[in-house]
Amino acid sequence: MTDLKIKPAKLSDRIVEQLENLLLEGSFSPGQKLPSERELAERFDVSRPSLREAIQKLEAKGLVSRRQGGGTYIKDTLAVGLTDPLFELIGRHPESQFDLLEFRHALEGISAYYAALRGTEADHIKIKTLYEDICRTQQQQDIDAQAMAVGQFYLAVAEASHNVVLLHLVRGLTPLVEQNVRLNLAALQHSEGIAEKLNEHRQRLMQAVINGEPELARQASNGHLAFIEEALLEVGKERSRIERSLRRSQQA
Repeated sequence: MTDLKIKPAKLSDRIVEQLENLLLEGSFSPGQKLPSERELAERFDVSRPSLREAIQKLEAKGLVSRRQGGGTYIKDTLAVGLTDPLFELIGRHPESQFDLLEFRHALEGISAYYAALRGTEADHIKIKTLYEDICRTQQQQDIDAQAMAVGQFYLAVAEASHNVVLLHLVRGLTPLVEQNVRLNLAALQHSEGIAEKLNEHRQRLMQAVINGEPELARQASNGHLAFIEEALLEVGKERSRIERSLRRSQQA
């Protein structure tokens, strides 16, 4: 009769499983350097040879890369599907910005919903800190820094959803979202009262997440993006009116 004894998993395989879980839940980001072998061995309470064997298995799977004398890094290619040249083209194309806003309605709305449903106190502290970063960069009138702060704010909301698919999708799209925010802010910077309105919307979203009100959080997210879209359309109409007026004055 065939031997049906279940063989115990190797220690290195259990370490691989733990490290893969950390990657999946977003504890490590693409391009991030892993802690040293000594630190990881202490963290998992295993020997360094077992830890080293686990790292080799992760490298064989294409999840990490090792640099001579420089440590072990999470592969940047983990996010390649969302950062390829096509997405860079979308980020630069003006007409695609409205398409991206529509996509953000779905993605950020559902992230906000689950963040309000599942967010922890630690998540709330991080979201609040990033909201304050947005306000600070607004006062400094630094559009690039503000766009980055907004991107990180929405990423923190996605992290608070504790949904790994949402988290990795939002993380992969964050550079594209930051570019979208940067272009929107540049287009709206001369519109009176816009900054205050945007802050009010984000504060409403943040408060709904912290208060554990999923539907209000989703509505706040969607209302915020709808307001931006309407404001951009109004700016476009105003620009068209000015251009028509200039053409008429030149003809006269």
